Amino acid sequence: MSAHPSPTTAPDEALRAAPSDAAVGRLSLRPLDPLKDAELLHSWVTHPKAAFWMMQDAELVDVERAYMEIAADEHHHALLGLHDGVPAFLMEYYDPRHRELVGLYEPRPGDVGMHFLVAPTDRPVHGFTRAVITAVMAHLFADPATERVVVEPDVSNKAVHALNEAVGFVPEREIQKPEKSALLSFCTRESFVAATGVGA
Repeated sequence: MSAHPSPTTAPDEALRAAPSDAAVGRLSLRPLDPLKDAELLHSWVTHPKAAFWMMQDAELVDVERAYMEIAADEHHHALLGLHDGVPAFLMEYYDPRHRELVGLYEPRPGDVGMHFLVAPTDRPVHGFTRAVITAVMAHLFADPATERVVVEPDVSNKAVHALNEAVGFVPEREIQKPEKSALLSFCTRESFVAATGVGA
């Protein structure tokens, strides 16, 4: 969606601080560097906890290539999320008129697709994943062109369904993607504010 800046061409936009819970710490976003960040991302996406990311068997070069392709794509963007300045999550957003959901639903003006991945850790912070998805959503809705966020998680990913519901997503129906059966869900700006109080 042209209203959404590419992190490679508009770093100031990408570096906007995300809201966070004081108990969790400061969350922020920066542009993803496909080469410098590839080793870190490889350790995340191949971890057993990231099974739904579907890159379990990826080699380092596969991760580099995948995120270089995203960096060159005007319809798909990736940002690295920081927790108190330390890389801790990955955020992707895309234009569903051109990527991921083409032909699977009727997109509206202002629709933005989203994925996020929290880094595996041996020291989980209570409420961290919910704080991350809230920050990701707030970042997307900070763009006045965003009217609705679209997600398509695996139908069996019950944990992310609960997280999505907590920030205002409403499931619409199951769809069949080439790689999975997905639960097509939508979150309007109004439902996000009602669920989280962010932006009210």
